[in-house]
Amino acid sequence: MQPSLTPGDDVSGPWYELGGLYAAAAEDARKATSGGFIVAFVAAAQVLLSAPLFGTSWAGPFAALIPPTAGLLFGGGSLWWRRAKFSKRREALRRELTVRGEDANRPTARGLGAYYDAQLILLRCEYELLRSRRTTRALLPSQLLETSFGFTPEDGFECGPLNVAPDMPKIKALRERWEARLSARRTLQEAPPSLGLEEDVKYRVFPREMTVSAELAMRGAYLEISCKLLRESYGERPETASEEIRHRAKRDLEEYAAITGRRAR
Repeated sequence: MQPSLTPGDDVSGPWYELGGLYAAAAEDARKATSGGFIVAFVAAAQVLLSAPLFGTSWAGPFAALIPPTAGLLFGGGSLWWRRAKFSKRREALRRELTVRGEDANRPTARGLGAYYDAQLILLRCEYELLRSRRTTRALLPSQLLETSFGFTPEDGFECGPLNVAPDMPKIKALRERWEARLSARRTLQEAPPSLGLEEDVKYRVFPREMTVSAELAMRGAYLEISCKLLRESYGERPETASEEIRHRAKRDLEEYAAITGRRAR
């Protein structure tokens, strides 16, 4: 469960809290939208129920506008309130990290020490998936992962089926490769790109503390990518693959089913 390169507790704690803050903020829009729909539904019900008692003259021609207006006001206010709390706590964590010599916008500026193996594997899988699309739209985010984490197409990282797992020699060797590339960039005074909420919502780029549930979620996510790329490479029945690939494919499929309770699609 521990990162291969464990940072000091005084540094890792704020990073994990910031990562958790970004993870929670990713749900803010969904929660505000859900709340707005509920309020709109309740307001519509109240308008309909009031008609037999008071008629509709009290609202006049605006009766139909009351439910969506109430929903928008509630949803917008809820999102603003959530974002205000998020911004206040984020700024406090940024100041704390700055005091401790960290760049709060560049979590890999001093290396990958705060990252657990499972998260790095997931990020590298997402990088592999972006590269497989071979589109201009996928080029920029794949380059962002390259410059932020030291990934390269020549990593020896095979996704679909996956050839690395947490706490194994293979991921340790890959960590050392990625760290060396980031170190070389620091020597050349090339800072990683600035990251924020948008990048974290898409790719979970800030460090996460690995609780059991978080690790299972990340394993499920990277195994799903692995299975997707397996089908793209070999089809639904990979008989043409080597025995080693078939063995690893079976392992990935079984682990995915065990973690998620469903078959890979």
